[in-house]
Amino acid sequence: MSKEVAFLSYDGMTDPLGQSQVLPYLTGLSKAGYRITLFSFEKAERYENVRPTIENICQEAGIDWRPMHYTKRPPVLSTVYDLLRLNNAVKRAHKEKNFALLHCRSYLTALIGKGMKRKHGTKFLFDMRGFWADERVEGGIWNIKNPLFNYIYQFFKKQERKFFTEADYTISLTYAGRDLLNTWTWEKTPSPIEVIPCCVDTNLFHHENLNKDEIAIIRNRIQPNEAPLLIYVGAIGTWYMCKEMLDFFNVFLGKYPKAKLLFVTQENPAIIEQAALASGVSTAHVSICSAQRKEVPYYIAAADSSIFFIRPSFSKNASSPTKQGEIMAMGKSIICNSGVGDTAAVVDKWHAGWVCDAFNDEVYERIVAAYTWPNPSANSEEIRAGAISFYGLEEGIKRYTHVYQQILNAI
Repeated sequence: MSKEVAFLSYDGMTDPLGQSQVLPYLTGLSKAGYRITLFSFEKAERYENVRPTIENICQEAGIDWRPMHYTKRPPVLSTVYDLLRLNNAVKRAHKEKNFALLHCRSYLTALIGKGMKRKHGTKFLFDMRGFWADERVEGGIWNIKNPLFNYIYQFFKKQERKFFTEADYTISLTYAGRDLLNTWTWEKTPSPIEVIPCCVDTNLFHHENLNKDEIAIIRNRIQPNEAPLLIYVGAIGTWYMCKEMLDFFNVFLGKYPKAKLLFVTQENPAIIEQAALASGVSTAHVSICSAQRKEVPYYIAAADSSIFFIRPSFSKNASSPTKQGEIMAMGKSIICNSGVGDTAAVVDKWHAGWVCDAFNDEVYERIVAAYTWPNPSANSEEIRAGAISFYGLEEGIKRYTHVYQQILNAI
């Protein structure tokens, strides 16, 4: 059985996503004996700053990293150009290594996986990462009233079905997404589906591995009062509902007038401050900072609970928020909403917090009344156990290894 594998990603390894959701899996698969050649598209500034770190990770893991320059402009044409370059690079590498498997992250790279399978018989793993074309429309990135974007959307919806039927295996981030696919009508039998959520490094996100004095310093700096500190981690944008989170927090302040909400994000603070004022929340109750990945566990540890609201939609059935596993691995309770992948089911199963099933004051008041201050994460061990069971990196690597074996043993 050949163990030469090409992993294709349009996301960069110097991006936070690449470091949290690609390299840890590939490192584990490399240790399992698979020879990984990694193709990724890197943004110039991040590549310059983070390249040595990624090179060291890949070198230590025995991964052959072949970074490519990401082209941003002009829209659409730049993506076509990048895919043509990637296709040529993969074909050249295939002559050199004779790949047994192309592991394709999301829809764009799946075009190349499908083509290589048709032309060269290479096995093709479709790692879907969500209903990508619908995410672009529902997120307002593609306006299908525009004939060009409507054409692109229709193209990928047709390709989507081909990916599911021509791939040797499909990876879904959620059981909700898998169950939805099982309701579709198929002309051809779709490939088997394995569910592997966005996993978390439960050693990095582990309260016991942190310096307790550093946690105390952060807590006292941000929330010196004997009152709750809620935390939001990550970007504010397309899917994350900043207004609704602040509306909730405004209700929360009615019961806990000295509470604070901390945003750990790379966003412009002015955007969050303006949104807070629009929701009636004084900026005195809001703190905003940025952090490197290794610092994030400290901020989560300093908080009492985390909050994140994600706009529900068809495409969000297949979404697995990375932050959920990280927060639960820290043993912290969550305030979130239903209608997004397996998020609510996981919270319910491991009693990991409170789920809003609508965005209005009545629901917010119910959650606030149920909030168990001063110890909202009293069952932190159960919450962390849930993270290890459902989101643990070891389990994710085990499932990927099983999929690789299933595909390659069939050769």
